[in-house]
Amino acid sequence: MSTVARPRTRRLTIIAQDPSVRVDGRILTTEVEVPAEEIAPGPRGYRVKVIDYDTSSGVLYQPAAYPPLQNGAYMDPFKEDAALPDNSGLLDDPRFHQQNVYAIVMKTLARFEFALGRRVSWGFRGHQIHVAPHAFADANAFYSKRDQALVFGYFRGLSNELVFSCLSHDVVAHETTHAIVDGLRNRFTDPSSPEQAGFHEGFADVVALLSVFSLPAIVSTLLPQGTRKTKLPPFLIDPDDLEVKALQESVLLGLADQMGAEMLGVRGDRADALRRSVTLSTLTKRQVQTLPEFQEPHRRGELLVAAMLNAFLQVWHARIEAMKRGRPDAPLDRDLVVEQGADAADRLLTMAIRALDYTPPTDLQFSDYLSALLTADKEVVPDDNKYHYRNIMRRSFANYGIEPASINSSDGTWEPCNADLTYERSHFESMMREPDEVFRFIWENRGELQLHEQAYTKVISVRPCLRTGPDGFVLRETVAEYIQMITLQAQELQYFDPPVGKPSAMSPDQEVTIYGGGALIFDEYGRLKYHVFNRLSNATRQTPRLKYLWQCGYFDTAAAADGGFSQLHLDRALNKRNHTRETF
Repeated sequence: MSTVARPRTRRLTIIAQDPSVRVDGRILTTEVEVPAEEIAPGPRGYRVKVIDYDTSSGVLYQPAAYPPLQNGAYMDPFKEDAALPDNSGLLDDPRFHQQNVYAIVMKTLARFEFALGRRVSWGFRGHQIHVAPHAFADANAFYSKRDQALVFGYFRGLSNELVFSCLSHDVVAHETTHAIVDGLRNRFTDPSSPEQAGFHEGFADVVALLSVFSLPAIVSTLLPQGTRKTKLPPFLIDPDDLEVKALQESVLLGLADQMGAEMLGVRGDRADALRRSVTLSTLTKRQVQTLPEFQEPHRRGELLVAAMLNAFLQVWHARIEAMKRGRPDAPLDRDLVVEQGADAADRLLTMAIRALDYTPPTDLQFSDYLSALLTADKEVVPDDNKYHYRNIMRRSFANYGIEPASINSSDGTWEPCNADLTYERSHFESMMREPDEVFRFIWENRGELQLHEQAYTKVISVRPCLRTGPDGFVLRETVAEYIQMITLQAQELQYFDPPVGKPSAMSPDQEVTIYGGGALIFDEYGRLKYHVFNRLSNATRQTPRLKYLWQCGYFDTAAAADGGFSQLHLDRALNKRNHTRETF
């Protein structure tokens, strides 16, 4: 008796950017690969559970049924509708909306799991995240940790037609990234600095936008369709239209235009932020780092978006230059140029995600993230001579005043751990999965690892990883994460060595909590390769952190229990700039 092999992936139709993007009058759709499973009506699967209930109207939309495996393949219920000359009927079908969010959430999750080399948990207790594609009538979309959900609103746009945020690829990917990062680094929502406050938004934008750029259909629509000199066939493109400045104007500004004014309410000011990021390089490094507007978390996050997206353009341009060798002025094949752009975006997306494992778990700075980017990529791709991704990344971040946090290495990567550590009483197998075993290791080596002995210390995760590079090179690592915290009165800050400064107007008996922590990267033999940490008693970081929180009024009002994403996004939608009222 023969058994039909079950596929590992299945293809589902989604809208490639959002319904405002049309090609010859048709909505731009594409098929994406997601992990295969027997989908229950909803769609409902092992990680994503779509529940289509509209709280504003009290309507529960009926889900589509997904037939089981037939002849070794799964059916895409909307493939034929997407191929119609007029495929706008997808916009009015709630069942397609349900599939669109399911597929993008699953695709984004799978992208993180590929980059990190392991399964990724949500930031709450539970295996399935709830997704509501028509949650309410409002120009908002957000991740709610309390509700274990991604919720998407709808509203009437400038044309008086309904606009559904669940149909925008970058909005769905952005909110999914919030949920995933909350599971990977849940302390990144703690009150800290403008850069940590802005990292969630900036990083979610980076993932969402690079995900869009990794879709060849989108890249093709953004490239110039003509030439300034002579008329070329549609399958060719003028190399003059592929210089970095031309790519900035056509690709980045083109994407900002495609995001559309009607979606600005849901995206907050992300389309405008993308447009502004292209011109940020006209400011000096000092202006970028010192202007008051860049102390606002959202504006600060734009620096991360600008650095990453301009690095993407530089890498793409380097790959195009390789195509031009020997014939610099000859027209280039449009499909090959699109392929190079999509591949560059995909590689940078992998780098961006993988870097999370090499970041400290508390008080994150963009300089930390840059060193994490460089280190994570170097571990998997030691030879960077082909397109010089890491050099391009360093230059792009430097344009915005961001230098690597690792100041003693020539290439900006974290320095390997050379401390004289004790391994004899640790069990290698247990250290790959048991927090208690890792805690024993760090406690036994607390002096060498510079832990604060009086602080509360906890290992909050242990994650074995199997990473694969673009050349097939496989790297086995174990990533453990620990935090430290101590609560004391402000007057006691002076007893740290060196003393941590309290805000001048703060009462001496004001209760404050100081955080520290680190990420431990073990090799396949259980030896510590990197210890990426922020010391709890680091006055250089703790003093400005307390000053910033004091100025923001954090000590006057308790932070919300939820991650604050709903209010944060609503404030952006309403263009509220008083960040003292936001929850980070």
